Amino acid sequence: MKKLLLICLFIIGLGVALVNFKGLAAKGNYNSIIVNFREDIPSTVLSQQLETISQQYKQTPNLNSIFSINEHLYTLNGDEKLLKALQRSPLTPYVESIEPNYIYQAFEVPNDPEYSKQWNFRSINIERAWEETQGEGVTVAVIDTGVSKVPDLEQTAFVEGYDFVNDRIEAIDDNGHGTHVAGTIAQSTNNNYGVAGIAYKAKIMPLKVLSVGGGGTITDIAEAIRFAADHGANVINMSLGGGGDTQVLKEAIDYAHDKGVIIVAAAGNSNQNSAAYPARYPHVISVSALDPTGKKAPYSNYGAGVDISAPGGSEEGKILQETIDPDTGNPVFTEFQGTSMAAPHVAGVAALIKASNEKLEPEEVLKVLKESSRQVKEDPFNHYGAGQLDAASAVQLALKGQITFKDFFRWLRDSGYLNPRFWIDGGVAALLPKVAMVLGSYIFAWFLRNYFPFNWTWPLSTGLIFGSTGLFFLRGFYIFDLPQWPFRVMGSSLPELGNIIQGNPWFNPFFASVIIPFCLIALLLGHRQWRWFAIGTTLGVAVCLGVAAVMSPGVMWLGQDTLARCFLAVNAFLCIGLACLAMKGDESAI
Repeated sequence: MKKLLLICLFIIGLGVALVNFKGLAAKGNYNSIIVNFREDIPSTVLSQQLETISQQYKQTPNLNSIFSINEHLYTLNGDEKLLKALQRSPLTPYVESIEPNYIYQAFEVPNDPEYSKQWNFRSINIERAWEETQGEGVTVAVIDTGVSKVPDLEQTAFVEGYDFVNDRIEAIDDNGHGTHVAGTIAQSTNNNYGVAGIAYKAKIMPLKVLSVGGGGTITDIAEAIRFAADHGANVINMSLGGGGDTQVLKEAIDYAHDKGVIIVAAAGNSNQNSAAYPARYPHVISVSALDPTGKKAPYSNYGAGVDISAPGGSEEGKILQETIDPDTGNPVFTEFQGTSMAAPHVAGVAALIKASNEKLEPEEVLKVLKESSRQVKEDPFNHYGAGQLDAASAVQLALKGQITFKDFFRWLRDSGYLNPRFWIDGGVAALLPKVAMVLGSYIFAWFLRNYFPFNWTWPLSTGLIFGSTGLFFLRGFYIFDLPQWPFRVMGSSLPELGNIIQGNPWFNPFFASVIIPFCLIALLLGHRQWRWFAIGTTLGVAVCLGVAAVMSPGVMWLGQDTLARCFLAVNAFLCIGLACLAMKGDESAI
């Protein structure tokens, strides 16, 4: 009885996880409905169907825009009741889909009043990245003209740095360049003042190596790199460079890299076909600049040595931050452009990546940046390196495969498991099964999010139910004088169909295997919608077999011991692999 209760609670938990999992079944708001007619139906038939909708449902479908004519894409006002009526109507043979016209909202944005002017942040999808991390626990060394704590850096945490130009601890900015760079990385955010920073909960280590005129020596820069590595910096940003290659600087970079420091540098502003030094060195992430349209900025270096591109601005739109006026020393909001402005975007995102997964080494962070970037298909001169910086994708990639308390807590909240009544109902006896259910369903939801990032569809959900549980509440349903086996069949999962009619509690090995899911996928893989029924069924069977392997591994001719457990577990993994292969390369699933 306890095992039965545990299995039921676990399966219900899986259902809750599937329904509430954001990446799988996001429930949105809508007040209109999309009717997407097939493109191959004659215009006369289309007109008849539109007239039928108007007469029968008292709502007039309208083209969404002038661009919807060829697509036959219509919308009409309506709610869930009308949506279901249309989906069940004789209209379905003439349409590709009938679905909610969801209303999307802008993601939460900081309350900094000038944030709307930071086009550069929106172009790297920073708001989605902020949902996961703001750079906590990471220190970014800004090797530049120094950093002055202007008002919009008051809430930003600083660690002790050094002024290598004047040989003193206070690395005060007397030029404005370094403070501007530091602002892009970690300007105080959500402080109702000024603008925002990328990793605004990271710490800044100011290291002054450039004088008031903007120049500095190799020896000072090399010493600053070693200082940063020895004093706990996780990321170094160098928005500086030139044409000379020296052993002293290369050795300093290698030293910091070997200590696990991520080093980012500007590619240079000469519009030349190679990155400048130190960006050109192998262990440095070299950044070229983008203009507001996403094209290479006119001044930016490109070609050999460039790893990635990021917003640097141009005359059409520059990078806004608060810095100091070099003539007066007073705080001022000003706009700069250059690869000097592009590099701190990458350094800030590198800080977010490091905060998301502190175990990542510099080469792994570079790999995350490259793999998550928006690739440019035609780039014969390497204007963009691996692609254009995407903060949200980078953070998601860094988090992939991790189970964190923050993610678990968010999942508990979204799934309703923080409701005290859930834990009180059933008393102490039900507490342990509930814990097992919650943990099991979270792991399953986490697994789906990381390795099966598909969209929720009715064929998929139907397949999941059919493969994993069936309409289990019907299994014990009884109506006088009616046979019970139809209810047992409807209340059974696919693996149980081989034994449920006879009432045998042990699985039939043919049904409790990857064979039927394989046949379904082979038959339906080429169908646009029903392929997802096959994929859902395959995943559902994997869940059912996985639970059975742990709880009640009875298999005909194999017994209910180790051999049966291994059989069920192997077939569960084969089903998962089969579903992966079926989804591979399908961009609509992501």
